Amino acid sequence: MTTNEARPEVLRYTAFSSDPDGGNPAGVVLDASALDDNDMLAIAADLGYSESAFLTAPPEGLGGQEGRAYSIRYFSPKAEVPFCGHATVATAVALAERIGSGELVFATRAGTVPVEVAEEGGTLRATLTSVEPHIEEIADTDLDEALAALGWPVADLDPAFPPRIAFAGARHLVLAAATRARLADLAYDFARLEALMHRLDLTTIQLVWRESATVFHVRDPFPVGGVVEDPATGAAAAAFGAYARELGLVPEDAVLTLHQGEDLGRPGELTVTLRAGDPRVHVSGTGTRIS
Repeated sequence: MTTNEARPEVLRYTAFSSDPDGGNPAGVVLDASALDDNDMLAIAADLGYSESAFLTAPPEGLGGQEGRAYSIRYFSPKAEVPFCGHATVATAVALAERIGSGELVFATRAGTVPVEVAEEGGTLRATLTSVEPHIEEIADTDLDEALAALGWPVADLDPAFPPRIAFAGARHLVLAAATRARLADLAYDFARLEALMHRLDLTTIQLVWRESATVFHVRDPFPVGGVVEDPATGAAAAAFGAYARELGLVPEDAVLTLHQGEDLGRPGELTVTLRAGDPRVHVSGTGTRIS
């Protein structure tokens, strides 16, 4: 973007909450056609949110209705990420306010992500469908390093939830706390965890605690993005849904509720839907404009 060109409008929306003070805020640029990579990174850094989303014209062959299909890129304050769930939800809500509810299609660097936006009682709710997920084991030495960086003894893990790396558009290490108190007490070595995450190509660490059969509390350290913690993480929610299903921790058909952001004073709620015969994961939540 040259100095003679006007900076595009940068919207501010929160995702996974209908309260501007809850959920996870994201920057949204509905027309980023005049921006290069450095411009997008600078906008994301200036906002300071965990991610911001930037829309441009869709690639040929993407599909979707005319005017409802886009290319989308996501930048944290420090780097581009391949996929971001909360910024997708925020962008979908922003678009629906302008062009109406219905189906949207986004071409992300992780693959094609359709999103359905519906109005429920005067509130917009967006449901994204992930790319096909997978999980993999983590080496013992890498797990030891992650726990050391977090300051978590092995005894604080829930043995029913084996540590795994899960992917549904981005890679996340899933670690389950044995107690809610363990999850609430998060004070980690930023540089040490960041170094490990870069080496393993992780976007966040998905820390979870199981309240009941279908209700979980989660937190997501995000040092590689330049922020201590992500307040509500749609990509990690999708990865967790795939993880829980593949390991038989939940049924093939299930609706999970994830509470996130409570420990940060920005409570949000993510709904993860799993459907038998469909390997993808569906993550939904509300969203609203901040300013």
